[in-house]
Amino acid sequence: MEIIGVIIAGIIIGLLGKFVAPGDKDNIPIWLTILCGIGGVILGWFIYSAFGGNGSPGIDWVRWIVAIVVAAILVVIASTVTGKNTAKRV
Repeated sequence: MEIIGVIIAGIIIGLLGKFVAPGDKDNIPIWLTILCGIGGVILGWFIYSAFGGNGSPGIDWVRWIVAIVVAAILVVIASTVTGKNTAKRV
């Protein structure tokens, strides 16, 4: 059941990460966005725990914010690596 939760959270976090990523990052496929989201959730929670986060009763907003930031970074990396960045250089 936890794997399904991570996948659903990954979809949502991936889309949020794509939304907050700087620049024109709408050029990566949706499946790559979802993978970035799942990676953002897993890596974000690991980073949160590594820096002393132990959760809190209820919704732990800091953990989710870290996951969104990590997903945004992964979206930027994926967009750069795939080479489909269509931003015009001046």
